[in-house]
Amino acid sequence: MKIYTKTGDYGETSLFGGTKVFKDDLRLNAYGTIDELNSFVGLVRDVTSSESRKELLEKIQSDLFTIASNLAAESEKAQKYVPKIKENSVEQLESEIDAMEESLEPLRNFILPGGHQHVSFCHIARTVCRRGEREVIALSRNIEVDQHIIKYLNRLSDYLFVLARKMAKEVDAKEVSWKGKE
Repeated sequence: MKIYTKTGDYGETSLFGGTKVFKDDLRLNAYGTIDELNSFVGLVRDVTSSESRKELLEKIQSDLFTIASNLAAESEKAQKYVPKIKENSVEQLESEIDAMEESLEPLRNFILPGGHQHVSFCHIARTVCRRGEREVIALSRNIEVDQHIIKYLNRLSDYLFVLARKMAKEVDAKEVSWKGKE
């Protein structure tokens, strides 16, 4: 099987279900950003040394493929063939957030992203997640989107923020508070 099909050479592609759309369609923007997010989560997974964290990040990547496939499946018939994001995936993220926060100082100020390359990777993933969430919400104003997807993306960005803080602590990187007006 060849990787190139030439079917997109004129700016169109097909959704899962067969409908042709332009490549700047809201649906493609949304699942394209989820694909980008998945790559950044893979980068975070590549730099972590914790095996349990790697396993969770791999599960998150699988969840992101599930989300993208849901966004790409445009017909009711196609939707029958794609898995769904379940509430327990959201609950798992919440549980991980709670566990990490137990070892962190309470957040009293906004913090500037950075401090260490691994921490920065996490913050980039978080901001791409936020963009993906915004694009999925924009899409949801035009078509029906499973609310578990929006909830999952919202919680995932929270998880990535807390993970960045946790990784900063692990590598002894200083959290720099935003000063605002001085």
